Formats: sequence, C-alpha cells, structure tokens
Amino acid sequence: MDDLTLGDFLRTRRASVAPTNGDLRSAPSRRVAGLRREEVARRVGVSVDYYVKLEQGRRITPSETVLHALADVLRLDDAAREHMFDLARRDTRPKQPREATQRVRVGMLRLMESLGGVPAILVGRRTNILAANPAARLLIHDFNAMPAAERNGVRFMLLSEKARLIHRDWEAAAAGLVGMLRMDYGRHPNDPRTAELVEDLSARSETFRQLWSDRHVAKKMFLDSKVIEHPVVGPVRLHVESMHATDDRDQTLNVLIPASDPTSQAAMRHLEKLTVTSRRPRQDQVATPDPERGPGA
Repeated sequence: MDDLTLGDFLRTRRASVAPTNGDLRSAPSRRVAGLRREEVARRVGVSVDYYVKLEQGRRITPSETVLHALADVLRLDDAAREHMFDLARRDTRPKQPREATQRVRVGMLRLMESLGGVPAILVGRRTNILAANPAARLLIHDFNAMPAAERNGVRFMLLSEKARLIHRDWEAAAAGLVGMLRMDYGRHPNDPRTAELVEDLSARSETFRQLWSDRHVAKKMFLDSKVIEHPVVGPVRLHVESMHATDDRDQTLNVLIPASDPTSQAAMRHLEKLTVTSRRPRQDQVATPDPERGPGA
C-alpha cells in the first residue's frame, strides 16, 4: 500500500497534464511525461525550490491560494481538488482512535422505504453499505443478508462474481468505488479500519492494486447513468442521484432512478412486483431483530 501524501499526488497529477504548445517550444527534447516541476512552479507563482519541497513531502503547509493555483494548473476536478486539500492538511490532524460503528437515523431509513420501487443505497465510511431499501436489495444484492463486516461497496464490486455479471459498466463502477475509498482515506488518513481494508484488498485483488495506484478520487458510488443486467427482470438503465446526509458528510444516499425507455420501465414494474412479494411475511420467518445487526456497518 502506497503512502497517501501530497507529494505523491502532485507527482502523479503533474505527469498526467499534457504540456501546451508553449511548453513544447521551450523544451523540444522532453524526457518526461506531463509538465516539468519548473513549469508548474512558474504557473502557480512559487519558486521551483518551494514546489520541489512539496513533491518531496517536506513539512510545508501551503496556503489556500497556492492550493487553488495548483488545482487550476493540474486541471483537477472537484473531487481531486477536495482530496488535495485533505492531503495538504493531514499533518495537522490528531491521530484518530478506532471509530465506533456509523449509525443511520430512523428518518433516513423511513425515507428510503418510502421510495417504494425506486432503489436506494446509503453508503458510509470506507464505502460501507449502511442500508439498502427492498428495491435495491432485489436489483443489486441483498446486503442485509451479508455479515456486517462484508457489507462494503469496494469489497463487493471487486471480489464478487455477481457484481461483475450485473454491472454492464463494471470497470467504471469499480474505479468509482476505489476512488471513493481513496477520497475517504485522504479525509481520515489515520483511520486504522481503512488501512486494514486497503491492505486486505491489495492482497486479494490485482484490479484493486492497479486502480489504487492510479490515485483517482471520486465523490460518489456510481456514474450519473448506469445499466444493471438483472438475471430476472433484464437490463435496467438507471440515472443516479447522490446526496449527503445533513448530519453526517460521510453518509451518501444514492437513489437509482429508472430511465424512461420502455425496456427499463417494464423491468422496474416487474421488479416492483417482486419487491411487494418479498415484503410478505412467511410462516417460517422469525421477526425477532438481532441487536448486533442494527442499522450500521
């Protein structure tokens, strides 16, 4: 597992920025991909020595002005910009103790249930699946039936054969989830549970190792639009809306709204019938809740 540092991030992003025509004219025999350190320093408005120290991981806390300028020069999107700010401030944060289980408000659970046939998944720290309504459990996976320790988005996407089968855009979905995990790690750099998860996935998945080394970051679990290849109802195209819980920025509600095309609409009507059927109690079911399996992960 690589160390999440501002210097590592800057080097990777600098190498990914294509030089302009002016850069090429001034340095016709370039030996490195992307921008040179002196080119970044000049555009940001700092000395080359100062920028080199940033990439070397020296104990320097750049100002917000410098960070915003770096984000512009390196052409960072909103997620990458926020991640860079997190990395720049990580040395000033106290070491965090092992955190307690995240809890889900009853109001959030009621909201998810009220969506009826529209799937909704609540994602927390480390891409843990905190809750999924009945439609989501039928469309994606019955996360409630999994041991609490395994209800994790990245773990499911990379280690489950089912995830590969049902996600038409599996590569993009996997990259997005790994990007979310990296974003979380930058925000909570001393969290031992995240470190354990990254170490475990690095040992078990070549795909994870490749995606993690790319240092891509993302704010949401899914792309704006995705297709699920459901084994019973068929393909469903979904538009994804993501929003943060008002009381916890580390909880994101993902609502999967079916597209308006006839195939997706017919599939969702079929799924809604299955959802209603799955809610009917069976004689062999015991309604006693498990206190160790409450809303949280």
